[in-house]
Amino acid sequence: MMILRETGGVQWAGMALAFLLAAGLGVTGELAFATMLALLAAVLLGGIPQRRKGWLWMLAVVLALGVAAGTLLPYASASLPVWGAVVAIWLGAWMLVAQMAATPRMAGPLGSLQALLAPLTFGATLLWLWEVGVRALDVPRVILPAPSLIWGRILRSTDVLWVDFVQTFVKGALSGFAIGVGAAFVFALLVDRSDFLRRGLLPVGNFLAALPIIGTAPIMVMWFGFDWPSKAAVVVAMVFFPMLVNTVQGLSATDAMQRDLMRTYNASWGQSLIKLRLPAAMPFIFNGLKIASTLALIGAIVAEFFGSPTRGMGFRISTEVGRLQLDMVWAEIAVAALAGSLFYGVIALAERGVTFWHPSQRGR
Repeated sequence: MMILRETGGVQWAGMALAFLLAAGLGVTGELAFATMLALLAAVLLGGIPQRRKGWLWMLAVVLALGVAAGTLLPYASASLPVWGAVVAIWLGAWMLVAQMAATPRMAGPLGSLQALLAPLTFGATLLWLWEVGVRALDVPRVILPAPSLIWGRILRSTDVLWVDFVQTFVKGALSGFAIGVGAAFVFALLVDRSDFLRRGLLPVGNFLAALPIIGTAPIMVMWFGFDWPSKAAVVVAMVFFPMLVNTVQGLSATDAMQRDLMRTYNASWGQSLIKLRLPAAMPFIFNGLKIASTLALIGAIVAEFFGSPTRGMGFRISTEVGRLQLDMVWAEIAVAALAGSLFYGVIALAERGVTFWHPSQRGR
């Protein structure tokens, strides 16, 4: 049973039953013939023995499920045959993701590309379920627009989205991120050097990190103005302490025997830092960078709710919500999510190159 679950066998059984339900009730014409034919192809492909399921099999299943999903959308309604086909496609995609996850990873760049296939397939399935659910249930656009409407709004508003992206992400989030993590790293070196700072100022930093952003953001706007410097200041306040704590913890990650060995070599504090303690702290430092990368964009967007020029992601979201233009709101959210994910991914790639020796990076 465990083998069947890991390779998608259980999902294939559910897909077959859902297909039979949709086929039995779909003779009334509520489903397209192409949908049923593509689902039948996916069911037949899923019944192939495990040893013969290679990349050609996965490509064939992707094509079959893609045709079924595309031809079902015009027939989306709250009828039982449609929901049966929806369940069958969902279980088929689940089967495909399980098979992708169980396939041995190839070496080199192809292996990195292979690692993206399962999450991309899963994400595409969620978007399709969102689309078909909104259409079938006739959800009003002001409550939840369909992904197709959001994508259309992105294409029509690329100029506005680009201006907002530069204002919020490039000027506010990135500048605040660079200043915050840089200052935290320098301060961590001072804390590591001084017991007074470690015992006296770290608790104060913990107190400052606990301050809510909705309280500090209006103050920063009053201090630094309505443009991006005030948003960068909010980002600095948000990312400083997580980076500081992770760096200080990383600098103390070496054991006593390693430090004694450096003292035996008569190494100075700087030599010990560069040769031993800083390389050992890199996993902690990158952990702080990844946490800060997510906080930076959140802080910049939220800060714009308390004062901003007539541009920026936070400004646009608050304005368009008042106008009930939810497709534009979701377009801004999609751009922010994509930018934040790419920023996090860049840091993760840098971490993999710098900390290749760490156990957490082995086998990736």
